[in-house]
Amino acid sequence: MILGIGSDLCDITRIQKSLDRFGERFTHRIFTEGERAKSDRRATPAASYARRFAAKEACSKALGTGMRAGVFWRDMEVVNLPGGRPTMRLTGGAAERLKAMTPAGFEAFVHVSLTDDPPMAQAFVVIEAWPAGG
Repeated sequence: MILGIGSDLCDITRIQKSLDRFGERFTHRIFTEGERAKSDRRATPAASYARRFAAKEACSKALGTGMRAGVFWRDMEVVNLPGGRPTMRLTGGAAERLKAMTPAGFEAFVHVSLTDDPPMAQAFVVIEAWPAGG
C-alpha cells in the first residue's frame, strides 16, 4: 500500500548561489556528512546538492509534514542501496513520523527517483508499506 507520495523541483542555479554565498554554513545545515562527501566529489557539486535538496523536500511531503512537526533537513539522508539505487535513510523526527504512519504488522520502504536537466533538478519519493516478512 502507498503511504505517501512527494515530488519537488529545485533550481540548480539557486543552490549554486547558496553554496557561493554561505558555503559550509549552508551545506552543514541541510546535508548530512555522507551527502556532503558524495556531492563534493562530483564534477558538478551544485547539481548533486540540488538533487538531494529536492529529495529531502519530496520526502517531507511524502511524510505529510513538510519541514515541521519535528522533521528536520538532516533527518533525511539520500543513500544508495548496494546496487546503486537511491533511497532515504530516516532518523530523528522523520523516522518517528514514518513509524507512526506505518500500520501495525507492516514494513515501510522509501523509493526515490532523482534526475536533473540543468538548470533544474527533480526528485520523487514514494513511501510504500508491505506486510512484515512478506
